Amino acid sequence: MQYAELSDDHRISRVIRGNWQLAGGHGPVDRAGSIADLAAFADAGIVTFDCADIYTGVEEIIGEFRQAYRQERGQAALDRIRVHTKFVPDLDKLGQVTRQSVEAAIDVSLARLRTERLDLVQFHWWDYSVDGWLETAGWLGELRKAGKIRNVGGTNFDTPHVVAMCDAGVPLVSMQVQYSVLDTRPERQMVAAARERGFQLLCYGSVAGGFLSEKWLGVARPQMPLENRSLTKYALIIEEIGGWTVFQDLLAALRAVADRHGTDIATVASRWVLDRPGVAGVIVGARNRSHLASNLAIADLTLDAEDHRTIDAVRARMTMPPGKVYEIERDREGRHGSIMHYSLNSKVA
Repeated sequence: MQYAELSDDHRISRVIRGNWQLAGGHGPVDRAGSIADLAAFADAGIVTFDCADIYTGVEEIIGEFRQAYRQERGQAALDRIRVHTKFVPDLDKLGQVTRQSVEAAIDVSLARLRTERLDLVQFHWWDYSVDGWLETAGWLGELRKAGKIRNVGGTNFDTPHVVAMCDAGVPLVSMQVQYSVLDTRPERQMVAAARERGFQLLCYGSVAGGFLSEKWLGVARPQMPLENRSLTKYALIIEEIGGWTVFQDLLAALRAVADRHGTDIATVASRWVLDRPGVAGVIVGARNRSHLASNLAIADLTLDAEDHRTIDAVRARMTMPPGKVYEIERDREGRHGSIMHYSLNSKVA
């Protein structure tokens, strides 16, 4: 496994296990099995786990894992683990966010995760037109100074708002963004800002909800509605890049690269993101340990110049999604924004 430093006291595995699948959106969750799976990932070197306050029950599962892992492996083993959570106030409550409500939300995550300090809190704000996002970021910085948070990051902010937070003295170490061979919007502005301001990118969507895999190579375009909201989200991105035909050409190119290395499309797609400038880690969702070997393979793969030429030949014919990071998703009346859930914290509570 490869590792990166988000800060002096924050070392992460560059392959990060995503855990939103444990919220139950893909079916019943085996709690005991999930805890054992998390331990298997940690033992194998994938020691960084991504979750959120809005993922129903996930912080609690990881909290139980942390407790069991300390009991079975010892404090030194637990100290290698980094858990990245999020603070995502509901859209309809943005105008009611206060210093006290922010701290209360952090205290809830601390209790769920069974820790005295959150490793990374990634902050999101649904609507820039509602005042308070900058003050809220500042309050998270104050809670870092108070010892409740190790580091502060963000998720799905565009570059101007990230720069504003940095200029206001918010000590951002990371920004979580959607980034894949299908969606390179971070390269328009965010990558340069990360280099200039000293934060790093943590990237989700590297396999486009599973579309970047052998399962979809050589098959007809699926009909709506799709199995889950994640597939719907990335199906819309495929339409943005030029449609199903060019997507099939991309899958064929990724398959050719995978064949040269004895691996699969998803591993190549994730490694491609991991190699982009400014990227500290890729977040790969895993429901259980059946994905562990493929996740480990991402760190072992090295793409060469021929591999990049093969992929770039197709990318040259693709149209990248428009706008800034997360811009089309913020249009709640548009096709990308209308599928989002904006007030999940009240349901989690």
